[in-house]
Amino acid sequence: MPKSKRARVFHLTQVTKKTREQKEKLFENIRECVPQYKYCFVFSIDNMRNSYLKDVRHELKDCRLFFGKTKLTARALGTTPEEAQADGIHKLTPYLTGSVGLLFTNRDPSSITSYFESLTQVDFARAGTRATRTFTIAPGVVYSTGGEVPAEHDVPVAHTLEPELRRLGVPTRMVRGRVMLGGDEDGQGSEGYTVCREGDVLDSRQTRLLKLFSVCMSEFRVKLLAYWSAENGGVTELSKPGEEVEGDGDAMSDDE
Repeated sequence: MPKSKRARVFHLTQVTKKTREQKEKLFENIRECVPQYKYCFVFSIDNMRNSYLKDVRHELKDCRLFFGKTKLTARALGTTPEEAQADGIHKLTPYLTGSVGLLFTNRDPSSITSYFESLTQVDFARAGTRATRTFTIAPGVVYSTGGEVPAEHDVPVAHTLEPELRRLGVPTRMVRGRVMLGGDEDGQGSEGYTVCREGDVLDSRQTRLLKLFSVCMSEFRVKLLAYWSAENGGVTELSKPGEEVEGDGDAMSDDE
């Protein structure tokens, strides 16, 4: 029987594998930056978000940021004094572990460190991250913040959300057009519903509930590990290498 023309395989992902040409281009771009900039920082990112990273690129448009395989990055800089592309830059190699990137800049190191120390963006947590605190939906009428603020400053959730809340495991019901949790409107004689406890590894159901109640448990932050100075060939450590970094987000991309 001939094969049907309708039997085609459609790939749902649009992610393409890095080609050898792209890796070689990244390798050469890093090497070209070494003699052009006075400083090279190694940094890691907590809770990666490409949207926030674009803001960083815009703010540091006179600098160059690179992401890539750590082995390729290390080879581009040089792993020994003989291979180093500049005096002492090979000393950054111990910091090139895990999800890290390079920042080449001519700005003073103090301005770079102060910028990143003040850079924090809160966002909704994604599956696989740890809960930073316990969140419980208060009993009684279900409000949009789940009881995080006084009822007089809050609004009840829309009745259209009640089926989704039940689908996500919250034992709600409709009473006179309002979404209820527990026995009566005042929540007397009943307990709330605990979505997560501090330290829990969140799953997709929990993160969806947290988002429905506008609870943010993720923080985008750039951590500077060390930087190299062309002036004296020295490396200054800012954070210990190998410290665990939470990564729940978008895949990092190479310098554009």
